[in-house]
Amino acid sequence: MPEQRPDETGDVSERRQQGRPAVPPSRPRRTPPQQPVHHPTEQIDLRAGFPPVSNETTEIDLSQGLPAGLPLPPRRTRQGRRLGIDVGTVRIGVALSDPTGTLASPLETVERRRDGGDLDRIAALVVEHEVTEVIVGEPRHLSGASGASAREARAYSRSLAGRIGSVPVHLVDERLSTVTAASSLRANGLDSRAQRPVIDQAAAVVILQAYLDAQRGRS
Repeated sequence: MPEQRPDETGDVSERRQQGRPAVPPSRPRRTPPQQPVHHPTEQIDLRAGFPPVSNETTEIDLSQGLPAGLPLPPRRTRQGRRLGIDVGTVRIGVALSDPTGTLASPLETVERRRDGGDLDRIAALVVEHEVTEVIVGEPRHLSGASGASAREARAYSRSLAGRIGSVPVHLVDERLSTVTAASSLRANGLDSRAQRPVIDQAAAVVILQAYLDAQRGRS
């Protein structure tokens, strides 16, 4: 009787009678040997050091301004409401801009107080309207020289800055702001007596609007 191997096929009952498993075991698959992959490399001789590296730059003459056609990113203007202040010895005129910083409008008149209550009120307005900048008018003479009123405005701006934290306070030249405000009010039919309650606010509007216009011009 020929020798039977366990992996030979045949009838199941016959395989069992012969003591072989009913299902022949699977034969292991033979995988072809993988060939090694060679990556060509280039040999560099570093015995004399690294090869020289040349970093060439081009000098641009900016004495005549920026080159024509040079694209520049647009200047970003700070968004948010601004507060304009006209500092007086008796009253403080306050103006407020819109959120885009485009148009100034009268807000209110604050009475000066020896206990600093006017500063507290303005600081509260900064918080209430989420003001990003405060603009204080610095009155100067027509010649540009500063006098007692300018020194008073600078001192007031310092006191206010100490109460409003990180909100910046800017001093701007406000020559003739009150005169301009009075002329505008007269053009709207208000005489000098009717102007008194609102003249300080109108002066603050002139100060703030001039600042907003200058900022847009720079952008």
